[in-house]
Amino acid sequence: MSNAVKQASYDIADIGLAERGRFRMQWAAKEMPVLDLLEERYQRERPFEGVRMAAAMHVTSETANLMRVLLAGGAEVALCASNPLSTQDDIAAALVAYYEMPVYAIKGETTRQYNDHINAALDTGPHLTMDDGMDLVAMLHTQRSNLLDNVVGGTEETTTGVIRLRAMAAQGKLAFPVIAVNDAMTKHFFDNRYGTGQSTMDGIIRATNVLLAGKTFVVGGYGWCSKGIAMRAKGLGANVVVTEIDPLRALEAVMDGFQVMPMARAAKVGHIFCSATGDIHVLDRHHMEQMRDGAILANSGHFDVEINLKALEEMSVKITRVRDFLDEYTLEDGRRLYVAGEGRLVNLAAAEGHPSAVMDMSFANQALAAEYLLKHAEQMEGSVYDMPEALDREIAALKLNAMDVQIDTLTPEQEAYLNEWTLGTAE
Repeated sequence: MSNAVKQASYDIADIGLAERGRFRMQWAAKEMPVLDLLEERYQRERPFEGVRMAAAMHVTSETANLMRVLLAGGAEVALCASNPLSTQDDIAAALVAYYEMPVYAIKGETTRQYNDHINAALDTGPHLTMDDGMDLVAMLHTQRSNLLDNVVGGTEETTTGVIRLRAMAAQGKLAFPVIAVNDAMTKHFFDNRYGTGQSTMDGIIRATNVLLAGKTFVVGGYGWCSKGIAMRAKGLGANVVVTEIDPLRALEAVMDGFQVMPMARAAKVGHIFCSATGDIHVLDRHHMEQMRDGAILANSGHFDVEINLKALEEMSVKITRVRDFLDEYTLEDGRRLYVAGEGRLVNLAAAEGHPSAVMDMSFANQALAAEYLLKHAEQMEGSVYDMPEALDREIAALKLNAMDVQIDTLTPEQEAYLNEWTLGTAE
């Protein structure tokens, strides 16, 4: 790649937070051994030498460790937030101060700042994009289409973003190939399930400090993220109810031991509600009209659209911030409903996001997908591609090795048997 653009500017909350951020980066790195292995190789091979990347991601200690690995591989990366509430300001400061990275992210930034920051990352004229929710790619195609000729390809981290990208590709609007990192087995099996499950509980508990044991906990959806939430809520003693639109997933939830019912019915019995579907108004006006006094509403989907906050505001006579990440909505009939994290993804709005051990695999997927695109993008079209299975298995093998877990391998006899169709019952 050539014609590099130097971008020395940044927009963060406080550069003075850098040392604290560096310590938190180092703490997270202790459980990210796969990224360490990639960093060692990248320092030798420099696969991203001269490559400009624009990344819109949650600016957390885990993301910062991905950034250091990309930098070790020679990349020039500009980072902005993928959600106005998900930035950890000390991490943003550490990346600027210790890695001289252009970072545009402030926790609690306005919508205008958020869009300005995405534009600032795109100002670098990226060859590769890394997105978490597709806002960067959407802006690139709509407002900054003059930059599209430079772009080789992109990666997408989250379910919501993949849904949007596939809709875009189906309409023939996607101008370059994007690898759906979210759909890699080493991502959704572990990050979406174990990471989202634990961090969502963390966010709800930090926001409310309520006891979950004995409560009726309603989970919107039963995809990988929702499975993790249901699993962890059950583990904390809650009575879990699942709502679904897909009969196969609903059946799976029943077989997993959960009550399954429509949200209209669940609204009358739930104490805590958490949606993670990627769709709009999963918790809608007619549901909130039926909820008990004191019900808690949370969202662990990427965008703040799963709870119909506009309808809730219209129903309310007073809105009060009662805790750092908890708003009380007093309704006309005197009932009070509580929204955690302003309806944004609660695991990052009210907590610290996924544990670093699962993000180790997710971000290894990001790095390897970017490397794959540089090698193969010329043979790829403007579409959404699955993560190559060989890379998925490589990451799983690296993680097992780092955890000091050994597994069996096929003997030559076993491998020959699996490749032979004439063999059956032994004589």
